Parts: sequence; C-alpha cells; structure tokens
Amino acid sequence: MNGLSRKIYLELPLPTEDDPRSDQQRILDSLAAAGVEERVHIPVHILRKLYPLLDNAKWKITVSLAWNGENWEMLEIEEGDTTAQHYGLAVDLGSTTVVARLLDCNSGEILKEVSCFNKQIQWGTDILSRIFYCKDNREKLEEVRRATVESICECMDKLDASLEMQGTPSEQKTENNGVSESCDDRGAKNAAQKARSISRSALSMVIAGNTTMIHFLLGMDAFCVFYTPHAVHADCPGFQLARDLDIPLKGYVYCYPAKSNYLGGDIISGMIDTELYKKNEISVFFDIGTNGELVIGNKEFLLCGAGAAGPALEGGVVRTGMRADVGAVDEVKIRDGNIFVHVIGKQAECFEVMHGERKKQKNITDSVQSNTEKMTNLLSEDVSDEKCKDSNGKRETPPQGICGSGIIDLIAELFLEGWIDIRGKLSPEKSPLIQERDNQLCVEYASGLYFYQKDIDEFIRTKSAAHTMVEIMLRESGLDLNQADRFYVAGAFGKYVSKESAITIGMYPDMDRDHIINAGNSSLEGAQKLLLNRSLLTDIDQILEEMVYIQFAEVEDFLELMVAAQALPHTDYKRYPTVMEKLKERQKDIKL
Repeated sequence: MNGLSRKIYLELPLPTEDDPRSDQQRILDSLAAAGVEERVHIPVHILRKLYPLLDNAKWKITVSLAWNGENWEMLEIEEGDTTAQHYGLAVDLGSTTVVARLLDCNSGEILKEVSCFNKQIQWGTDILSRIFYCKDNREKLEEVRRATVESICECMDKLDASLEMQGTPSEQKTENNGVSESCDDRGAKNAAQKARSISRSALSMVIAGNTTMIHFLLGMDAFCVFYTPHAVHADCPGFQLARDLDIPLKGYVYCYPAKSNYLGGDIISGMIDTELYKKNEISVFFDIGTNGELVIGNKEFLLCGAGAAGPALEGGVVRTGMRADVGAVDEVKIRDGNIFVHVIGKQAECFEVMHGERKKQKNITDSVQSNTEKMTNLLSEDVSDEKCKDSNGKRETPPQGICGSGIIDLIAELFLEGWIDIRGKLSPEKSPLIQERDNQLCVEYASGLYFYQKDIDEFIRTKSAAHTMVEIMLRESGLDLNQADRFYVAGAFGKYVSKESAITIGMYPDMDRDHIINAGNSSLEGAQKLLLNRSLLTDIDQILEEMVYIQFAEVEDFLELMVAAQALPHTDYKRYPTVMEKLKERQKDIKL
C-alpha cells in the first residue's frame, strides 16, 4: 500500500563509540533504508519520547507516519512491532447523511462502515436554510461547525461500538464461560478497550463532501457558495491537522477539493472512483439530488456543470413526501387498476395493494412484478397474513409517505397506464383512485396517502431540469448520446431508483440498460481509494486542470430546452423508442 499513512517497524543499531549518531538521525537513516524516500519531520513531542523509550524497547520500535501534503510527519513512536494495527478512515460528508468507513491500511480491507444523520439538519433539511441560519454570525457558525464535527465523531463512536461487540480486527473477543474475572474475561475486556480506541488510532482521514459541507466543517461562512459572484472562501483546503478541526485523530484530515461553488469535492472523489478521466470511451457521470452535478468526458477532455434540480427528488415539496426511511413507499406498480406499493421496513416480497376503497396485503415476487398476468391472478388469491408480519407476529410498517424512488415509479406507472397524459395531467375518468381534494386532483397511492397534481407538476419540472443538463452538456461536447459508452448515476438516488422508471419519465436517456451504471456512493469510494493510494493526489490535480466548467445559466436556450423536456418522456418522443413500445403494450389503442 502506498497510502496517506505508514507504520514501519525498525530495529535500530545501538549507539557505539564508532557510531555516535543522534537518536533522531538513527531513526531517519533507518527509515530511508526501509524505503522512505521523502523527507520525514519529527515534531518535538516525539523527540521528547525518544529517551528512555528507545532504551526500554531495546531499540526495536514502530514509527507511525502521516503525509501532510509536502512530507511525512511522525505521529507516534511505540515499543516493539505494532504495524498490524494500522487504520484509516474514509468519510462521505453528505448534507443529509454522514458515512464513515474504517479500513485496515495494511491490506485495504474494509473493517466496518456506519452512517448517521448530519446534525446540521436541526437548522433545516435544505442547505440554504442552514446557510442563512449562520450567515454573518460567528456564534451560530460555530454551532454549525460543531454539529458537523460531532456527526463525524458519532460515526467514529459507532465504529468503535460495533468493533467492541465483535472484538478487535486482530483478535476476537473471548466468550465468557461463566467464570468470574477469569483470564478469558480479562482478555475480552482488553479487546473491548482496544476496540473503543481503534477509530481514534487511525492515522489519516479523507473527507469528500460538497463545497458547503466543507465550508461548515472548516468553520467558514458558506453564503458565498450561493451568492454571486460565487467566489468561495476555499476550494482546496488540502491536508489539515485533525486536532485543528476538533476531530480526535493524531494525524491529518484531507478534504477533497472543489472545482466550483456547486461542483464539490464529492464529485472529484467520484471521478477518482469511476476513473472516467482515464478511459478511452466517453462516459457520463451524473450525481442528482437537490442539486445535479454532471461530468462528461474521457482521458482527452472533461466537461462539467451543476445546477439546481429540486428537492422533489428527495421527497421534499411533495405533500406526502419523505426521506428514504422506514415507512416510505419506495416502489410502485399499477396493474389492472390496482396500485401496489412496497414500504421500506417490510419484507422485499410484501406489497400493499389499493383497489378502489378496499385495501389488503398481498405477497408478490420479483417474477410476478414483471408479469402482468400473474399479478392479476394474485388479486383473487387468499394470501396468509402471516407472510406480511414481522418476526414478532406484528403487522409490518404501514405506508407513511413516499420517497424519491417511489415517486419516480408512481409517475412512470401513471403515465404507462394512461392515468396522466404527456403533460403529466391526471385523468379522473381513468380510475376511481383519482379524486379531487383541496381543489385539485390527486391519486390515492396508499390508504390515506395522496399524490397531488401540484406534486406531479413539481416533479416534472425537476426531471426536466435534470434532462436538460445532460442534453446541454452533450451538445456542448459535440456528442450524441449514442456516443456515450457509460452513463454513471451516483449517490443513493442512482442506487435505488428503477432504471426503467427513470427512462420512462425522461429523466435518464433511452439507452442500453447495461450501460447505465449505478456508481453507488462514489464519494465514499473515492475517499477510500485516496486513503490507500497517495499517488492519486497527482490525478486529482490533473482532473481539476482538465475540467472545463459550463455555466448553465449562461446557456441562451436553457429554458426552451427545459420546457421541451417537461413532457413525458419528452416532447420529441422519438428519443424514447423503448418507452413508446411499452406504451403500446399497456395501452393497445394508443395512437403514436
């Protein structure tokens, strides 16, 4: 491993009259002999430990090094060989969720991954609310900074707690055989004590997050991110001492740099993960949420841009919308006038069905979901209620709202069934589940839960913004979509959203499904890669240099293109031949 940290075991030659080198020089020379070519700085607190530690250790020691951007910094010196305990942390600092991964930096093995909600949420689920909360107020900005750091620390605590339960990575906790204070008990306690300090013993941490999140982490006012001329306070903070950020590590924290106010370090980290910048083939990288960030290119060029997509993709704005949490509808199917919904927290095969005023539980498998005839037959079957109960015999979580993936499924199914037209307008004559409430049409997708016309309109505006960003970037690069070899969709959105549904509504292009790649949490993956491979710092500089940023606001026909994309799937339906085929299958009498 050529990572951002190293642990090296040294057996130093003893001082003699013929070899009177200083302890400091003796260590530096031994490190050079062990292959450390770069300069190593030994701070004073380490120098103070050399005596009597070297004598006590019989000159057999382990030194811990961390890269600070220019040279190695010695963080610790220990007696004996402790190189097996070499850990690092990769962090995705998201605006909603913080994810931390503990790694064995010797092998690259992922020891544990945990997540928690970003504590900034207390000042607003949207980033802009948080920015205005602490704008021009140092005390409130410090509150937000502390909340950011505490979110990372909470993840570190969770990592330690989970490792305490299973024992340290190098030794498993010994089972208690019922003998009070036995050797086994003491061994287990020692293992637990070690586990509690493992995350704190990590030598380096890499954090990837958007520009606003990094500003908050560093304690900087983030109003500049959203306010013209969008000149942010820092875009390449690089390596910072963890203690200066109040993060309980001995070493350094590296923050991925941003390209612009809206194109942050999480996207640069995504480039490192997907290696789009190394490929011969042209690829598209799309990270979509409240904002949409887009990169198109290969090893020859990189075009990038970012813009607001809308909170509808994360359940925001929608009246019964919610985050992808327990109780959220995350999957929707419509068959023969009946709406089937799956709820997070239920068994994968357990759906809830709405048909007219009546509702009951049904079990449907993946094969049934893709087969209209089987699903129709299932409606008349008597399915045991026991199959839709949890292990305690209780009814599983009922629907409480709908998240982004469920919304996309719902709109796609409404369109394919003809319950909404190409403009997304509900047709009440198509189903008794479409009704009028609060002076507007809506569809009851689960008992007591309604999706309103305004919700559909808002979501279509969001999807049209996403589509338009892709269209403009392709046009600016002089490419057709069929020239793109891969279409990467990053983040939780890409992980959980149905490709077919996203294509049906025109959010994704109509292309070979195998070429639409779920990039997963590419922000976290890129952080891990850098943690384990220091040479990628050069790649990051290359990416930033090659990226050409496109300002969508300066594109003259942006609004015109966006209006065209507000149709389902698009005003030019010839761009979506497979969607037209599905419409023919569902609606035999449709005229295209």
